Amino acid sequence: MPNFCSARLGHLPITSDNEQKLKTRYEARNDKELPVLIRFFPSSSVEAPEAKYLDLILYSREQMVKEAAAMGRVHYNDAPWSLISIKAQDEPYELPMSPITVMRNELISQGGSGVPIDREQYMKAVRYWENHAMIK
Repeated sequence: MPNFCSARLGHLPITSDNEQKLKTRYEARNDKELPVLIRFFPSSSVEAPEAKYLDLILYSREQMVKEAAAMGRVHYNDAPWSLISIKAQDEPYELPMSPITVMRNELISQGGSGVPIDREQYMKAVRYWENHAMIK
């Protein structure tokens, strides 16, 4: 959908001008997940342009119940869909998840969604994210 709220890009291409600004660290998305090594541009080191589009990521109630149960929690929302992420981007299509997100999503017992890895989609993610990095 068009960016109606002036949201800024959440990632940038890696160039010879910004490559030296890349940082790495171990990070977990929540206290139930295992930390993984991530690569990012600190938001203080780069200027994120305004994105052209917003990509809304929705999970079904069934997926939310499945993930909550795997983490020892109860899912209380009766809505058929839950908005789990809004990604600001310049492309008018869904971008591939980062390869590490694909991997950890398979580990439902560690906070992932339990979706098996699709090798073709994983390699598509690698091709995209080897030349891009998120802004944190």
